[in-house]
Amino acid sequence: MRSLRLVLLMTLVSVLAFSEDATQRGIQTGDLNRSVNACFDFYEYANGAWRAHNPIPASMDRWSRRWQAGENNKEQLRTILDDITKKTDWPAGSVEQLVGDHYASCMNESRINQLGIKPVEPLLNQIEGMKNASDVQRMIRQLHKIGIFAPFGLYGQSDNHNPNQVIAYVSAGGLGLPDRDYYLKTEQRFQEARDRYRKHVEQMFSLAGLSTAQAKAASDTVFAFERQLAQASLDNVELRNPQATDHKTSFDGLKKMAPGFDWDLYFAEARLPKGDLNVDQPRFIAELERRFTKTPIPDWRIYLKWHLLAESAPWLSQPFVNESFSFNGKYLQGLSENKPRWKRCVENTDALLGEALGKKYVDRFFPPAAKARALEMVQNLLAAMKDTINQLTWMSPTTKQKALEKLATIYPKIGYPDKWKDYSTLKITRASFWDNYLQGAKFNIDDDHAQIGKPVDRGRWGITPPTSDAYYNPLLNEIVFPAGILQPPAFNMKGTDAINYGAIGVVIGHEISHGFDDQGAKYDAQGCLNNWWTAADLMNFQKRGECVIAQFENYYIEPKIHHNGKLVLGEAIGDLAGAKIAFRAFQKAQQKHPGPAIEGFSSKQQFFIAWGQFRGDATRPETQRLMVQGDPHPIAKYRVIGPLSNLPEFQEAFGCQNNSPMIRPSEQRCEVW
Repeated sequence: MRSLRLVLLMTLVSVLAFSEDATQRGIQTGDLNRSVNACFDFYEYANGAWRAHNPIPASMDRWSRRWQAGENNKEQLRTILDDITKKTDWPAGSVEQLVGDHYASCMNESRINQLGIKPVEPLLNQIEGMKNASDVQRMIRQLHKIGIFAPFGLYGQSDNHNPNQVIAYVSAGGLGLPDRDYYLKTEQRFQEARDRYRKHVEQMFSLAGLSTAQAKAASDTVFAFERQLAQASLDNVELRNPQATDHKTSFDGLKKMAPGFDWDLYFAEARLPKGDLNVDQPRFIAELERRFTKTPIPDWRIYLKWHLLAESAPWLSQPFVNESFSFNGKYLQGLSENKPRWKRCVENTDALLGEALGKKYVDRFFPPAAKARALEMVQNLLAAMKDTINQLTWMSPTTKQKALEKLATIYPKIGYPDKWKDYSTLKITRASFWDNYLQGAKFNIDDDHAQIGKPVDRGRWGITPPTSDAYYNPLLNEIVFPAGILQPPAFNMKGTDAINYGAIGVVIGHEISHGFDDQGAKYDAQGCLNNWWTAADLMNFQKRGECVIAQFENYYIEPKIHHNGKLVLGEAIGDLAGAKIAFRAFQKAQQKHPGPAIEGFSSKQQFFIAWGQFRGDATRPETQRLMVQGDPHPIAKYRVIGPLSNLPEFQEAFGCQNNSPMIRPSEQRCEVW
């Protein structure tokens, strides 16, 4: 294990190096692996030298300049929090008092280690004291109030059929492994994961005070319980189909699905209206009903204790942290070190108090000019998508008009919310990190539940401002780009159009395209789950999607393990269309402000290199296996290669021959939009 001091020193050097790189206006020519032909392997060509000289840090599962930038955001948040925590007399309820005291309490590692398991003992004792079905349900309600959603979940979301109204969604949950297939599939890697998981559960119960025999029996109970839930759960491909999880019903309808659970009391304690709601997996709720009526109380005690321990372990004393990391970090992701304490505390503060901390981040690191330029790029990408739709030869005028109506209603959110969330009622002190953790979790659950039964607040965000990510919400038809991703290398205020359109431009195009991928295309301009396609156009669209499915089915991460084309279809369509319309928007920008050649690379080549360098992550083999199984995103290599191999513009820019490995044969090329 490296010393904490060495880790911090290496991180500082990395950040300083990144700061120098971030000032570069064009592509990173030093990152290129010029020994590789761009037409043979563009992933290696565009970014291979950088990966060779920048191995994945021990605490990360993937690495690139993009991921480095995300970690740099956390360095910036740390600077903010360190400054705030120097002062201890901030006004109660102020942003500074809340984030400062929470972070300071999290950083008090010696106190947390002294406490051991004591913070969760009151809840564990309550679970142990359960004697009947009413006690079990009371405990489930109590755990839900602090965000521990076992064996099901409930959250607020826009109604699929009336998106202006927020309703309750009752969701399947309660599994400790990544998804149902880990419990059921027979391949060796899943069998191994089950064995490792059962040992992990056993170890955690041992830390909680059970004897070796008791811990082994508890692990067996947990796995048997969760396997029954898994058998009744949808797989990851089924979950991508909005219609498969669209089961709107009344409150009385929910009660009929699972009469053994006291829904009246659950909704009353959570202060939820008993109106229409959605049950995402009725078969799961039917299995849950069987568990409520057939599972012995001692088994419920073990199952609920496990989920309390699993959720709490990263924030308890070091033995619990180590065991949680051993399974979730080392085994599942391939990490060799946990992140330093300060970084985990920054992440926790962002997770619980994201808009409070985010406001401080935006004030310091996201100027208004950046928001204005990003918005300009979004408008240019929307215009490019409009041109693309208008020029489609495979779509009828009737469907085209519907597509254009939807495009016209896409609403962009840039940087940060117009109205910040009010945390002033939250009680945070420096005395107890665990109490702060519970208070923060409860605040966020209450905040979510308070939206249910009300008209949707379109000003709310589903992501915190410092986050280096973006998303599309089909129910609100909105694209969201927080300040955290609008940083180099994705977006550079001093950068050329080539790098900005090649990096964040493709991301913007990607999110726009999600409104028209295999999922988003099922929602209309108002965000309703509604078919707006003619039968012939829909069949043509689906056929084009089958081309993408077939392409990604043939992308292997290792022998016998390849991508699931149906799982990654939406993201692959987003990348393909995103690259196409971003290049179209870039060409328009070049007409006004032509960019210079850089070291012999034309502006068109720079555009594609920028995409390869932004998206060119190195990814640990363990994480690749996780992604191929459950992540709708392809691994980085194929996110670079996949879309570009279909684009004539890429072939022309690099002069690739038709038989080049990077160029798909014309009869196999995929084009959806």
